[in-house]
Amino acid sequence: MTLARPDGRIERGNQTRQLILQHAVGIASVEGLEGLSLGRLANELKLSKSGVFALFGSKEELQVATVHAAIKVLIEHVVQPTRELPAGLGRILLLCRRWLTYSEQRVFPGGCFFYSVSAEYDAREGRVHDTVAAAHSNWFSFVEQTIDDARQVGEVRDDTDIPQLAFELVALLEMANAESVLHDNFTCYSRAANGILTRLRGVTTDPSLLPDRP
Repeated sequence: MTLARPDGRIERGNQTRQLILQHAVGIASVEGLEGLSLGRLANELKLSKSGVFALFGSKEELQVATVHAAIKVLIEHVVQPTRELPAGLGRILLLCRRWLTYSEQRVFPGGCFFYSVSAEYDAREGRVHDTVAAAHSNWFSFVEQTIDDARQVGEVRDDTDIPQLAFELVALLEMANAESVLHDNFTCYSRAANGILTRLRGVTTDPSLLPDRP
């Protein structure tokens, strides 16, 4: 029996697609998704415009694919590492720390990709808006679930308003990102970390589970 040989064209196409998306997420984090165009990416990456068009088909397809590529980056840098810890306050803290590090170290050159494109598309309609909104909702749901997991193992009080706490934690994270990008001032990350720790002290069943400092 002869085994089918992998199609080199498909593999090269996938590699080219990943190269384009890596470049696209960086542009979009600084200039927004409207800053993307098939022609621009082809020119900057020294690719044929027809080849780029064949991979994405339209600007909208490119924008949606760029959001999905950014989701994978966020999962890699923030979400996945937290899943390696057992449920509890430690996981909540690690989630927040990983997000602050992701922003501070400029995994995306414009800071948090999703903070940038959410502001760009919040009042619009259409497929790109819906993709951005879904990513935002999924992030909030993950933060809420992480808190609820800590409640279920007894480290967060049962009477905690989980959606409210998630809202406040995300607000602190996003404010640190916004201030650092706008003012090039990175002291806001330690302020956010202090605020998060203070807020968690207010809902824990055992203060000794939390560190004295962020």
